[in-house]
Amino acid sequence: MSLLANSNAIETGGYQISRSVRLRSSANAYLNRTQSTPTDEKKFTHSAWLKRGRLGVYQAAIGGRDNATAQTPLAFNASDQIVWGESDGVSTYYSATTTAVFRDPSAWYHIVTVYDSNNATAADRLIIYVNGVRQAITISGSGSSIPSGRAGYWNQSGTSVLIGATNTVTDFFDGYLTEVHFIDGQALTPSSFGETDTITGSWVAKKYTGTYGTNGFYLNFSDNSAATSTTIGKDYSGNGNNWTPNNISVTAGSTYDSMLDVPSGNGYADGGNGRGNYCVMNPLDTNGSTMSNGNLSITTPGVGYGSTRGTISVSSGKWYWEVTPTTITGNTQIGILSSAVASPSYLGASASGYAYVSNTGNKENNGGSSAYGATYTTNDVIGVALDLDAGTLVFYKNNSSQGTAYSSLSGTFSPAMSDNSNTNAAVMECNFGQRPFSYTPPTGFKALNTTNLPEPTVKKGSSYFDVVTWAGNSTNNRVITVSGLDSLDFIWAKKRAVAADDHRLANTVTGGNKHLKSNSTDAESSGTTVIQAFSSNTFTVGTDTSINTTGDTYVGWGWKANGTGVSNTAGTITSTVSANTTSGFSIVTYTGTGANATVGHGLGVAPSMIIVKRRNSTGSWDVYHASVGNTKALFLNQTASQNTDIGYWNNTSPTSTVFTVGIGTEVNQSTGTYVAYCFAAIPGYSAFGKYTGNGSTDGPFVYCGFRPRWIMTKSTTLTTGASVWVIIDSKRLGYNKDNSDLIANATDAENAAQRLDLLSNGFKITSTYTSSNSSGDTYIYMAFAENPFKYSNAR
Repeated sequence: MSLLANSNAIETGGYQISRSVRLRSSANAYLNRTQSTPTDEKKFTHSAWLKRGRLGVYQAAIGGRDNATAQTPLAFNASDQIVWGESDGVSTYYSATTTAVFRDPSAWYHIVTVYDSNNATAADRLIIYVNGVRQAITISGSGSSIPSGRAGYWNQSGTSVLIGATNTVTDFFDGYLTEVHFIDGQALTPSSFGETDTITGSWVAKKYTGTYGTNGFYLNFSDNSAATSTTIGKDYSGNGNNWTPNNISVTAGSTYDSMLDVPSGNGYADGGNGRGNYCVMNPLDTNGSTMSNGNLSITTPGVGYGSTRGTISVSSGKWYWEVTPTTITGNTQIGILSSAVASPSYLGASASGYAYVSNTGNKENNGGSSAYGATYTTNDVIGVALDLDAGTLVFYKNNSSQGTAYSSLSGTFSPAMSDNSNTNAAVMECNFGQRPFSYTPPTGFKALNTTNLPEPTVKKGSSYFDVVTWAGNSTNNRVITVSGLDSLDFIWAKKRAVAADDHRLANTVTGGNKHLKSNSTDAESSGTTVIQAFSSNTFTVGTDTSINTTGDTYVGWGWKANGTGVSNTAGTITSTVSANTTSGFSIVTYTGTGANATVGHGLGVAPSMIIVKRRNSTGSWDVYHASVGNTKALFLNQTASQNTDIGYWNNTSPTSTVFTVGIGTEVNQSTGTYVAYCFAAIPGYSAFGKYTGNGSTDGPFVYCGFRPRWIMTKSTTLTTGASVWVIIDSKRLGYNKDNSDLIANATDAENAAQRLDLLSNGFKITSTYTSSNSSGDTYIYMAFAENPFKYSNAR
């Protein structure tokens, strides 16, 4: 199907956005027009999809002015909060600031702002939504709410309004915009512009079918034939309220600003690249480089090497992208880097980094250098062809293949680049297909965007794992529903309030009225005051203070397995197994023998993490994690670092059918009864890995390949003190900056201190908290998805 230049298209499967415009703050890019007499200057709605470039600086997405100082900007402040300002430029001003921060550069946000100063409810006179969710805001300035009947400067006759800059034509936005609607005279909700996809659970764009009012407009930036008010600045509302582009380019090259990078795509071709959320370089995943121009321009630090990764990682398929150095040093490096390791000093220094070097033409890996191809310099176009089906990496210089640089590659890799001079800064311009390639990619190779990513096995994480919160009411036989699941087989519950209490864990295999405590060595308890039974996607609770007391709040984390279990004879010990092979989760019970043995787990692939607890006696919770290895264990109920002993796993890694236990009493005492929770990594749904702390609030970025719903981390090597098991989910507060944590090994109430940001493709540590980010220490994590990155929006 082809697209008309001046329209969006609807295809089977959803609404297709045509294009976005990139606004480069380095070029002072923006659009402007002057408002006429409005339908209603006291009521209007603004809707836009945007993808951020620069973070941590004040930038205006929308600005308005009627003189040199009066303004109404919708902006991001230096803390990455959304700010809406109303000022008359003299003495009266109102500023609304979101509690949440928005610092995800890897995907798209949908922001809707509603101004309705005649609303009888003061709190509803200014509303900000992000991805369909109303945001908590604080209004400061001349009052704590917008005054009744106040005219908004954005929609007054004669007001000069801007997109991408504020009232004094400064504070330029850096990033991408599309689907910009302004509705004059109506206070709408996000449902006019977007909807929840029933298959993925993601918020997606839909076609707006309403009216616009006098000053209303609709910009989709679909006509890139020129950079004029009747092409890229054209209004498609029917009003003819066109916008004048300033410093926006549609000339081929690195400054080309008409992009195929859009919030959703059905994968039909345009220039061979397709539409979708495109890879850019990740400012959250660098050791010194800076990014600009929508994160497609990379400047290395000059002092230090500045290796940087892209926002998309791949483990299969054929992928092509181009990098053009515009300022080069003696040792500029272009290539790939595994997403499972920390960013090295320079790309070729890592065993998981593979680089093509400018001044020698050599290839570099693991600190070693060998002859490869031609040297390259300023303005040479370096094509990168990564074939992870064949395991090869080929570089091109100005469309001339330099041959196969590396073969037998396997793993998950991102585009990467660095500079090894440590004295001068290099500048590189990247193109992952969001603008036309300089050269035709090799046959079968695709542009790096989310539409082209493989279909994930699990399209909506809440179908297999979900979070529920409830307020206690001291009612016996109370039914709690984990709404995302159709079957609940394992529940982990914890009181959130100030009064401390135990964690409670129960499952369908051992029985609903039996539970264990992750923070305790206690044997399994029975009774009806805690968790009583499971049924479908619900569990029933009693009146115990840990689960259902009036005045307290609670959280439950629920997993779907496969019912009450079946006999499994794959191991030397016969086990009972409830296994969900789609989501990589099984509940296993068995009786110990006191001799080295194997136990069937039912997953069909080797688990990456196993948590074992003895049920009929006291004992620690022993944890196997693939990143720690088969000679060691961690303990869910303890703060201790990893411990080495053959008695845990008999120094044997799990297989696709069994896991091995030694003779340790906590995993295999004769006549001891045990439960094991086994987890295998499922791309787009669950991840189990490790990262190295740096002791900085600009902590490590961890790529998961999905937007996390739940994360648990633990130090394996902490030498500076005890390390707790930190649990964070997106349900309880649900926004970045204040994601609350609970401690698996403690009775502590939740702590709202900032630990990390949950992002569309992983998470970013933002704290120096020693249990999450002590410099030089190694941490393991387990994480479960809200949405796979293929379908996720920015958080």
